[in-house]
Amino acid sequence: MSSYYSEVFQRRHSVPVDVGGVTVGGGTPVVVQSMTNTDTADIDATVAQVAALSKAGSEIVRITVDRDEAAAAVPKIRERLERLGLDVPLVGDFHYIGHTLLADHPACAEALAKYRINPGNVGFGNKKDRQFTQIIETAIRFDKPVRIGVNWGSLDQVLLTHLMDQNQQKGGVLSAQEVLQEAIVQSALMSADLAEQIGLARERIILSAKVSQVQDLIAVYTELARRSDHALHLGLTEAGMGTKGIVASSAALAIVMQQGIGDTIRISLTPEPGGDRTREVQVAQELLQVMGFRQFVPIVAACPGCGRTTSTVFQELAQKIQDDLRRNMPVWREKYPGVESLNVAVMGCIVNGPGESKHADIGISLPGTGETPAAPVFVDGRKAHTLRGDNIAGEFERLVADYIENRFGNHQSDDGEMAVETVS
Repeated sequence: MSSYYSEVFQRRHSVPVDVGGVTVGGGTPVVVQSMTNTDTADIDATVAQVAALSKAGSEIVRITVDRDEAAAAVPKIRERLERLGLDVPLVGDFHYIGHTLLADHPACAEALAKYRINPGNVGFGNKKDRQFTQIIETAIRFDKPVRIGVNWGSLDQVLLTHLMDQNQQKGGVLSAQEVLQEAIVQSALMSADLAEQIGLARERIILSAKVSQVQDLIAVYTELARRSDHALHLGLTEAGMGTKGIVASSAALAIVMQQGIGDTIRISLTPEPGGDRTREVQVAQELLQVMGFRQFVPIVAACPGCGRTTSTVFQELAQKIQDDLRRNMPVWREKYPGVESLNVAVMGCIVNGPGESKHADIGISLPGTGETPAAPVFVDGRKAHTLRGDNIAGEFERLVADYIENRFGNHQSDDGEMAVETVS
């Protein structure tokens, strides 16, 4: 995080939790999570998707454990991932019969890095506390953290009814929506208190409170953060697909994170038919990066286009460079330490093109409609090249690759900048 953001942004203090070697909370960078949508009993499909999510940048991956076949598959999935050299922590998502599955499949309990349980469906009636206790005792025995994840769609109805009645007796001072929000907060806090009473350490507990409306998320997490120092997992559930899901999740999480709230996030996008599950990882990374909280991939700035930029060259070039940078990052992180801080500009005309390009590490200002068919390239704020001809895009791609090699490949000049030769 830059010094600017360090000055204006203060993270909420939370208790750090170790999740399979990944620290969540305690002031560490916000962790990116994702979840598979494969049948966990299908080992090949689940391993492939976990691997894809991990390679895309998911630092923790959650999998469904809903029946015996899924639980039996978990240790085999863990083993296969380790053979692939992937140590991404796996979280087991349990509902209704988690206590039974963990008891009947100790190898599953051991292979998972964390358990996720929902206090709204962990058990009902007089079974609720007993089954909740069984899961917590298993977590203690295997030294695993637990995420207590309340969800508005499966909220404890006994608690909600009690709070509704209480509010009615007080003259209905709260709206039904406010009572619902309070029930979500109380469910999380009461469950965490019970887990600690059973013996689970505070540094083994993460809380979440999933809702599907932006304003509800802001209200619930603001209150949860005020009343607790537990590490918090953020996510807008049932966010939807495409731009709707991205906008809703980004609007909600950005506001909360700007208050310093949130230690790990997931963008719960509904995949397009045949869509790529890793999209949710990319959106989470981009949200954290544009807010200045973390850096994952080089930033490519590009103008939106207007009547001066009737050529599609700058659009195609910006897209290709952005795709190339993201595709190469798994290798470049190892080969070129610090490359994720790179800023590239691809501009479409002379109005803002030269100025924007100067502000980037390396940038190009392509000719707009009616402009001289020449494209100045700026490196570290100085004009270094002017490209002409039919292969401007290809030549600029080569210059970007050379810049990365020279700056991040241990070939820096004494002042840390890439040596450039000014040409015209």
